[in-house]
Amino acid sequence: MKSLRFFSVVVLTFLKKAVFAQSKTDSIKVSGNCGMCKKRIETALKVPGITSADWNVKSKMLMVNYETSKLTLNEVQQKVADAGHDTPKFKATEAAYSKLPGCCQYERVGETGKQTVTDHKH
Repeated sequence: MKSLRFFSVVVLTFLKKAVFAQSKTDSIKVSGNCGMCKKRIETALKVPGITSADWNVKSKMLMVNYETSKLTLNEVQQKVADAGHDTPKFKATEAAYSKLPGCCQYERVGETGKQTVTDHKH
């Protein structure tokens, strides 16, 4: 009887997580140039709560699937910026950007604090 009760609790716990875990897919414009950028961006998003991340080199669009109970879209974008790549809401710090290899340093134009991003042909 105890094992049946324990089994019921375990099953209900998993069902609760399945019902309440909300997965969301968003697309985000991310600055970058090449395959090395792709690897860096996607690797930065290999964290709990993100189930998939795919950055397209040509379109500069990141498709990310994440659990909204664990992460927000802002947190996703901040992780990308921390890796050195600008997003619409977060700009990479100068320190993170300067660590990128030369081929990955996309053009950043504008005043300090008001940077805009232009596509760089690689």
